[in-house]
Amino acid sequence: MKTNQNSKVITERSLSADFVVVGGGLSGLCAAVAAARHGVSVVLIQDRPMLGGNASSECRMGIMGAKGDNNKETGLLEEVQLDNIYRNPLMRYTLWDDAMLNLVISEPNITLLLNTSVHDVKTENNAITTVKAWNCNEYCEYTVSGKLFADCSGDGILRLSGAEFRIGREDAKEFGEHCLHEGNDDKTMGNSILLQLRRCTEHRPFIPPPWALKFTDEDFVVPESEKKDGLIHSFKRLYPDNNNFWWIEYGGNIDTIADAGDIQRKLKAIAYGVWDYMKNHPDGRCKDYELDWIGSLPGKRESTRFVGDYMLSQNDIMNNVHFPDVVAYGGWTLDDHHPDAFFRKGFLSTHDKAPSPFDIPYRCLYSKNIENLLFAGRNISCTHLGMSATRVMATCALLGQAVGTAAAVALHHGTTPRGVYEKHIAELQTILEDDDVMLPGRWRAVSPMTASAATTCPNLQNGIDRFWNNDDNGCWLEPQESVEYTWDTPQTISSCRFIFDTELSTQGKRMRKLEALPDYKPMPPVLTRDFHIDAFVNGEWKTVATAKENFHRLLRLSFPTVSTTRLRFVLDQSWGAPKAHLFAWDVL
Repeated sequence: MKTNQNSKVITERSLSADFVVVGGGLSGLCAAVAAARHGVSVVLIQDRPMLGGNASSECRMGIMGAKGDNNKETGLLEEVQLDNIYRNPLMRYTLWDDAMLNLVISEPNITLLLNTSVHDVKTENNAITTVKAWNCNEYCEYTVSGKLFADCSGDGILRLSGAEFRIGREDAKEFGEHCLHEGNDDKTMGNSILLQLRRCTEHRPFIPPPWALKFTDEDFVVPESEKKDGLIHSFKRLYPDNNNFWWIEYGGNIDTIADAGDIQRKLKAIAYGVWDYMKNHPDGRCKDYELDWIGSLPGKRESTRFVGDYMLSQNDIMNNVHFPDVVAYGGWTLDDHHPDAFFRKGFLSTHDKAPSPFDIPYRCLYSKNIENLLFAGRNISCTHLGMSATRVMATCALLGQAVGTAAAVALHHGTTPRGVYEKHIAELQTILEDDDVMLPGRWRAVSPMTASAATTCPNLQNGIDRFWNNDDNGCWLEPQESVEYTWDTPQTISSCRFIFDTELSTQGKRMRKLEALPDYKPMPPVLTRDFHIDAFVNGEWKTVATAKENFHRLLRLSFPTVSTTRLRFVLDQSWGAPKAHLFAWDVL
């Protein structure tokens, strides 16, 4: 038996890894998985009981990203979304949490610590050596050492290392940002708590808690001048249809980290007050809806930004500057929320339309003064206005995948994050493209064996893995139809890489604003479900590989080595459409 005389109350454990990732939102999740898949040992530290951050069931913020049908983010984000639809076709948020969990725990190179908060950082010679973290469920103090560290926490807790950072809005003159109408202060965008509604067949009353705020029509009047000023604004929407309630926002005039508790309680009071106003309004606008869910943990837009070797600004984005070290892209608007947020009479945010996609350079993803610190998410090196366009979660997922891949490249070459920029940026970009990340201004190079083949569908050899500028860039096949590669001399082949069409022009894979809907989200119908690969050997076709129940966009398939001058891809079945669509088939 354990007693106070023979056992400790506090457990102490030590861990070490090549790469330590702090923060398990989409950026940290993608950073950890990308590094692990390239052979790196990883410890992923997340302070919540589930992964996903703002995208999780705790917050339920929308996964937004680059505007435009053909600009959807792929890579690991697309993989986890497809996995979610396959296993969670009713799009339940708790199962979405576990789709993200599955992506991490399927990687043997990752040690995952949930419910664990970093509170101390040790450095030597301008490099982090260890972090200390507290697990509130285990009553355990973890000491985690590593070679490289990534801060994907959003709030930048690894600033404890002495890394340079900024909080607030720059003076407009510093970077010549004419869209920044106010600045030179420590104000930020606020946090939000969301509501989710359910359609109902009969009216049910709503009685708010006594501490809910009370609102009247007068609280939501918009000055006519703001409706007609020629700018694109977002306002409060006091009607239920297609409403994600992002505008229940507060905290930009105080400290979104230090005052988080007060902000959380205030947002609850606002949220219940808003629903009271809407549900019990005399015009009956919400008679067919009831409150299905209300958030407890606010989603945060802004707190801290690290300073890297480069700071992305409004002008970089609006001028669509192409960076030789591009490793990710954005395409959201410059979406600058007013710090007064919900309590402002009038607009809450201003949208300045940005080019989509726009480059995000690698130099924004590592610290200027801490040699082994990378970062991804809303805390990258940019101005306040730059962050207003890069903070959305699909963009953050790309940033995380870039950082995790960069860590793998750095560790492989025994260099620093800055060393990757100086000597290995082309390698990093090639790996990202091979892992199905589009980089603006360039297209993926197909394998030499693929490029040298004669084929019945040249689109498969152009390295453009999506519809682009109204060009198809793919191959349509009915069941039992095939596409063939041929060579003049025998080729030794042992694997293939495919990019299938998962309908990037639709929003169907992203979690929704109304959870309790009756509709079923199937897999993209044009996605290839079953296929086989045949090689022409000794005068006849021989099946060398078969794939069943595919639900991925990127698929790598290995098989026993074969020598042949002819190889064919044969479609067996799509996920429901008369034809399946294939963007890329690389032979290796």
